Amino acid sequence: MLVRDAMSTMVLTIGPAHTLRQAARLMSVRHVGAAIVLDHDTSGLGILTERDVLNCIGADQDPDLETAGSHTTTDVVFASPSWTLEEAAAAMSHGGFRHLIVLDDDHGEPIGVVSVRDIIRCWAPSHRHPASLAG
Repeated sequence: MLVRDAMSTMVLTIGPAHTLRQAARLMSVRHVGAAIVLDHDTSGLGILTERDVLNCIGADQDPDLETAGSHTTTDVVFASPSWTLEEAAAAMSHGGFRHLIVLDDDHGEPIGVVSVRDIIRCWAPSHRHPASLAG
């Protein structure tokens, strides 16, 4: 199975000036764990995850004052839609992260995000409750 088959195409894109509270609210409404941060001034592309918001609050920083740009991961590993899920999982495991921005092979534009959860959903045999698997 390929990344294109598992990735979420519901991509949340925010700017670096969004506060972390705004970013968290948007992620919550969209039911996503990460937002792509697009900085038009630098043409930079990064990712802000729920863990970044959690770390901000855990460090007693104010999510109404802290901006996405200050907490964005910019040394991002990008995935191709033609990668296998094994390749995506290996990249995540090697880098210690749970999300990959998927870039269009032809234009280099973000077309999706693939998460550990997306991969597990593809690899899991069913959506049955674990207790029902005991048989």
